[in-house]
Amino acid sequence: MIDLTSIKEHAEVIGADGVHVGTVDHVAKGPDGGNRIKLIKADSGQGSHAGHHHYISQGLIAGVDEDGTVRLSATGANAVLFEEEQDEG
Repeated sequence: MIDLTSIKEHAEVIGADGVHVGTVDHVAKGPDGGNRIKLIKADSGQGSHAGHHHYISQGLIAGVDEDGTVRLSATGANAVLFEEEQDEG
């Protein structure tokens, strides 16, 4: 399992295919008590996804590069299918 303390704010999150998935806001606890990455709202998408923070589960994190980039085990297109949302307003 990846040590989430190595994940820094504003780090880029990319899929296994190198596609940008988001930017780290911070590491947060999920409703199940597990850790997850909270992405900045600017990466929340459009339409019904806009204005929500999205979260990436710790289980999708494959590693953290030396430059701080967070690499996921899923491709960018698949990773967004596993994102969790939370209304903030």
